[in-house]
Amino acid sequence: MFDLSSPIGLALIAAALPLAGAVLAAILGWSKLGRFAHLPAILSFASASVISLLVLAGVIEGDGALSMSADLGTWFSVGRLNVTFAFLLDPLSLVMLCTVTFIATFIAIFSAGYMRGDAGYARYFSIMSLFVFAMCLLVMSNNFFVLLAGWEGVGLCSYLLVGYYYAKPSAAAAARKAFLVTRLGDVGLVLGIFLLWQAGGYHTTFDSLFDHIAKYPPASGTITAICLLLFCGAVGKSAQLPLYVWLPDAMEGPTPVSALIHAATMVTAGVFLLARCAPLFVLSPEAGLIVSCIGGATALLAGFLALAQNDLKRVLAYSTVSQLGFMFLALGCSGVISPKVAVVAAMFHLFTHAFFKALLFLGSGSVMHAMGNVIDMRKFGGLRKLMPWTHATFLIGSAALAGVPLLSGFWSKDQILHGLLEAGESHAKYHTIYLGLFAVALATAGLTAFYTFRAYFLTFWGTERIPHEAHGHAHESPAVMVVPLVVLAVGALLVGLIVDPLTHGFGHFLERSPSIANAHAGYLAHSNMVEKPHAFSWLVAGLSSLLALGGIGAAFAIYRRGGPEIVPAKLKPIYALSQNKLYVDETYAAAFVKPAEWLASTGRQFDAFLDAIARLLSFAPRLIAGLLRPLHNGLVQFYALGTVLGLAVFLTVVVFRSAR
Repeated sequence: MFDLSSPIGLALIAAALPLAGAVLAAILGWSKLGRFAHLPAILSFASASVISLLVLAGVIEGDGALSMSADLGTWFSVGRLNVTFAFLLDPLSLVMLCTVTFIATFIAIFSAGYMRGDAGYARYFSIMSLFVFAMCLLVMSNNFFVLLAGWEGVGLCSYLLVGYYYAKPSAAAAARKAFLVTRLGDVGLVLGIFLLWQAGGYHTTFDSLFDHIAKYPPASGTITAICLLLFCGAVGKSAQLPLYVWLPDAMEGPTPVSALIHAATMVTAGVFLLARCAPLFVLSPEAGLIVSCIGGATALLAGFLALAQNDLKRVLAYSTVSQLGFMFLALGCSGVISPKVAVVAAMFHLFTHAFFKALLFLGSGSVMHAMGNVIDMRKFGGLRKLMPWTHATFLIGSAALAGVPLLSGFWSKDQILHGLLEAGESHAKYHTIYLGLFAVALATAGLTAFYTFRAYFLTFWGTERIPHEAHGHAHESPAVMVVPLVVLAVGALLVGLIVDPLTHGFGHFLERSPSIANAHAGYLAHSNMVEKPHAFSWLVAGLSSLLALGGIGAAFAIYRRGGPEIVPAKLKPIYALSQNKLYVDETYAAAFVKPAEWLASTGRQFDAFLDAIARLLSFAPRLIAGLLRPLHNGLVQFYALGTVLGLAVFLTVVVFRSAR
């Protein structure tokens, strides 16, 4: 039994605290104390965050190992496969644990004000706590079965939270869509895990599995298939092409749920999965190239779709899809540049993105709270004086997302851009493709700045307009909602600068994770390349800054007077394509949903036909039985009379035949 006071013991306690919070919130919901259900969630998240940060500080300052594992016993054993409750504490899992619990704490505090008075108050906080626990379980796992338990746990909780307003048809439909679409990706993930176990000698823990693959590498086609099947799971969970369609519709849930999904939990699971499996992707540059291409296409497509959305939360949702595409752009480079550059860049962007995206979603929730649950930017505007704290913090989040120099998003996005440029310069075979992806990333950066500040100007600038749903009571949100905005705004301003450019601590700490270190060793062995330092690029920083400021300037020139939005006649066709999401949902409905419905309808009709045949075949026995049933009336004298009559008939026939 491991020591609970050890770093991994404390980390497991931190991961388990949200589960305790979920149970306590549910118990409070069954009593008259349901209005206090937020307390177990907030206290469990805050305690988990403090413990995680203390463990992080201790690991950084200590001289001990940066990788610790714990085995809590056998889960099940089948043949050569022995699966245990195995957990791992390393820099990768510790960074994720700190990020998840810290961001979740302030989302829960915000939720206490946002959800106050809701009929399902306790249910909300119970499911939210279970959601955070499932994510903690996922990031602490040391084998694919424990990871899969957390993976499916976040999928279930997202279904429950997206469909929180289950009586609302659109919310119920969005929850089903999210659950079913992500299941498509999970089929590939499970197949990839089975294939990986077979190729990895049925080892289960990550280190032993990856070590076996490194020593006895399977055929290149097999390792590529494994990588792409694992990526299928990431495509579903992290909303990449072609399975991104569920995430914008997931806005039907409460706004803090959107902040939790987009910033700290479900959609980041796919990025974490590929970072954990980096030792596999260095063995297949072809799989990495496909990951980068899909990430780049998703980033650009989602950026285009965000340009003309009128729902503030939907703009932010497409932004998340686009930023996740940026992360996969970096992860896919791990086969052609050092994983210490590629994976660290993706994880750094995941880390900074958690702060400013949580801030932006909670800011939109603050607006929605003041506007009587209206989130359509055509119905309100000019809110900067009415809601000064929300305005200031939303501006900081928008600037960080746009990549304004010195803010957190600037540093992490530039690392990804620099990695793409390095991949294009260093790999002769894929030189043109990676340089093309670098250009796509630059174009996406410009689009991001434009659509983010379009939403900002339409919401906070121009003439003050308040929808009638607010009933004339629009005002700044209460302190319980404003304080989380301020804390996250400070993070969006400073966290990127502090953890990397000033100290380089984030990258140096994260690259000591066994997954990244082993991937880097495999990269050097297979690419025959000499390790070179990853220096800051003034060219990339200048280009990205120019595009960010250009996008903001264009948005200012067009939207500084607020709404309503005026679209030039020549741009209306493009605007319509963006606003209607390129008709992708309609295309999917025509290509997949309608045929499936027709097949189901045909199946029902065929089943009815078979049922009719079965009824017809059973009709004759039932008819005969109906004719004979009156003979069995339970009267003994009737049976005796029947016997006598039968015997008489029999004797008559015998005598008649004898006479002939």
